[in-house]
Amino acid sequence: MTSATASTVDHPLFARIWPVIATHETEMIRALRRENLAGLSGRVLEVGAGIGTNFAFYPDSVEQVVAIEPEPRLAARARDAAADVPVPVQVIGETVEQFTAGKPFDAIVCSLVLCSISDPDTVLRRLHSLLRPGGQLRFLEHVASRGMRGWFQRCVDVTFWPRLLGNCHTHRHTEQSILAAGFEIDGARREWTVPAWMPLPTAEFAIGRARRPA
Repeated sequence: MTSATASTVDHPLFARIWPVIATHETEMIRALRRENLAGLSGRVLEVGAGIGTNFAFYPDSVEQVVAIEPEPRLAARARDAAADVPVPVQVIGETVEQFTAGKPFDAIVCSLVLCSISDPDTVLRRLHSLLRPGGQLRFLEHVASRGMRGWFQRCVDVTFWPRLLGNCHTHRHTEQSILAAGFEIDGARREWTVPAWMPLPTAEFAIGRARRPA
């Protein structure tokens, strides 16, 4: 849920809230994080690293992780986390739009970040350009639900939720945006991270793999 926009990112309230949420994630969400990173290798770009929650889950086959986190308070926490994991992790305090890569990445990871980007379509096209042909985009994102929950998501999105949670928007059609950016989705599914009856707008997640066509 960390923000990556074209301007300076400054979310002091969210920077206090998110570390508490991230360190108390359910085992189901942590299992989804591990699944999302399983089998990765080579050079990986992680977008919106937050406090580095993913870092411990990267497999040994990954040569390097370049982690983008433009919120400075969260980036500082991510650098601390990077020092405690075996896979080399470089934390960069820039936005995706500002970031320049020397060579294409083998994979890109988005975990709970596309919800908070002001222009996800533009950013996804940028990620497409940063990935080598045939490279994978791994995504784990809460997404738009249907029916009454979808209505509830739209209500919180235009009221308090983005202000409280670092520009997070709960009602986004992320899989459609990924396809529109030029990716091909190889596999994706939906998961409920809490019982469906609970009134939480971020309960339904999409986890999947997409690739830049060769």
